[in-house]
Amino acid sequence: MTQIDPGLIAKSLLAAYDDREPIVPITDTHPDMTLDDAYAVQLHQVRYWTGAGRRRVRGHKVGLTSAVMQRQLGVDQPDYGHLTDDMFYLESLLIPVDRFISPKIEPEIAFVLKKSLTGPGVTVADALSAVDYALPALEIIDSRIRDWKITLADTVADNASSGGVVLGSTPVTLSQLTQSGLSLRTIGCVVHHGGQVVGTGAGGAALGSPLSALVWLANTVGPLGITLEAGSVIMLGSVIAAVPVAGGDSVTATFAGLGSVTANFAESKEK
Repeated sequence: MTQIDPGLIAKSLLAAYDDREPIVPITDTHPDMTLDDAYAVQLHQVRYWTGAGRRRVRGHKVGLTSAVMQRQLGVDQPDYGHLTDDMFYLESLLIPVDRFISPKIEPEIAFVLKKSLTGPGVTVADALSAVDYALPALEIIDSRIRDWKITLADTVADNASSGGVVLGSTPVTLSQLTQSGLSLRTIGCVVHHGGQVVGTGAGGAALGSPLSALVWLANTVGPLGITLEAGSVIMLGSVIAAVPVAGGDSVTATFAGLGSVTANFAESKEK
C-alpha cells in the first residue's frame, strides 16, 4: 500500500497548471486513494491559491450531476470543486485557450446566492430562500490528468476538473421563472458550436433539478467546515456531454427563460 501524501500530490497538480504538462493518473501511482484523500489534495491546492492573497474563492461547482457526464467520464456520483476569481471570464473578451491543457465546455445554470448556506440539514426550502438569481453559464472544464484518464478520485483531487467560467448577463429570479410558466427542471438548453447545434438538454439533467444540486453541495461541504457564502456563484452541473474546444472556437448556450451566454476562444499561439 502506497502512503498518500496530499501535499505532495497537490504540488504535482499545481506544477501541471504552471507548465501545462499533464500528469499520469494519480490513481495509477496511488490506487488506494480514497475520496477523502482526494478532497484533501483539492483543499491543499485551495489553501495554496488563497494563501498570501493570491486568489479568492468566489464560488463552487457541482460536477458530474448528469447521467450523460457520468458516462462520458466513467464515474458514478457527483463531485464538487472550488471556483477562484481568476477562473471567471467576460463574454466580451477572448479566452486564452493556451491557458488550458485539454479544454471542454459545458452549458450550465448558475445560481448567485443572497444568503449563506451551511450544511448538513439544508433543505430545498432553505436553498430556494438563499438563491438571489439564476444566470445562463458556460463552464470550461480541463484536466491536469493526461488524456482525461480519470477516476472519480482523480477528478476530485484535480479540483473537479475546473478550468473557467463564463457567466451570462441576464439575471432572472426564480419567481420570475415561475411567473413565466417555466420550471428549473424543464428549462431547455440548445448549444451551438461554430454555428452548429451540438447538443440539447434540460435543467433536470443536474440531479433532477438545479435546486437539488445546490442542496447536495451545501450538505456535502458543510461537514468539512465549508459554507456557501452569500454572493457566491454556484455552478450546478452540465445539461449535456462536454464539448471539446480549441483556439478560434465560439460556443453559445441558450436557455429558455434565461437567455444566452457565449464563450469565444483566442487562437492558440502554439502553432
